Amino acid sequence: MPLIKHAPLVATALLAIALSGCSVGSSVDVAPSAAIEGQEGQPNQPAFSDFQDIPIPRGAQMDTDRSLIFGERDAWIGRLVLKTGFNAAATFNFFKQRTAEFGWREIASVRSAVSVLTYTRGNRVLTIQIQRRALGGADVDLTVSPGGGNQPPVSAAPVAPVRRVQ
Repeated sequence: MPLIKHAPLVATALLAIALSGCSVGSSVDVAPSAAIEGQEGQPNQPAFSDFQDIPIPRGAQMDTDRSLIFGERDAWIGRLVLKTGFNAAATFNFFKQRTAEFGWREIASVRSAVSVLTYTRGNRVLTIQIQRRALGGADVDLTVSPGGGNQPPVSAAPVAPVRRVQ
C-alpha cells in the first residue's frame, strides 16, 4: 500500500527525468542580427545589414552554417546562403529586377530547375544560384568573387580558326 500512496510523486519524478533528457543536446539558433558583438567568446555573426551592395528579399533567413564571408560592407567576397519564403520563380524575378539597382551589371542569366544569374561590379563577380525547396520557398546561394581584371573582354579575345572536318 505505501507504493500506491507515493505513485503520483514517483510518476511526476519519472516524467521530469524523461522530459529533461529530451532537452539535452538541443539548441535554439540565434538570429544573426541578435548576436552581441565584442563579448569575449562570442562569434560575430553576420547580419543582412552587413551586405549593403546586394538586394535581400523581405523575410529571408540567412543560413550562417553554409555562409562563408571575408571582408565587409561592399568589399566582401565569399558565399552568402539565404532561405526565402518566395517560390523559385518569384525569387529569380526579384534578383533579376533588383540587383542592377545596386550597381551590378548582368552578364548572364539562366532560368531552370537551378537558376543562375551572373553579374559584375567593379573588380568583383556575383553569381546567384536559386533552387526550389521541397516544402516551399527557395534556397539562394550568392557567391561573390574577385573578377579577372587583367583579362580582355570576350569580344576582344582572339578567335581560333574553325577547321573543316572531312
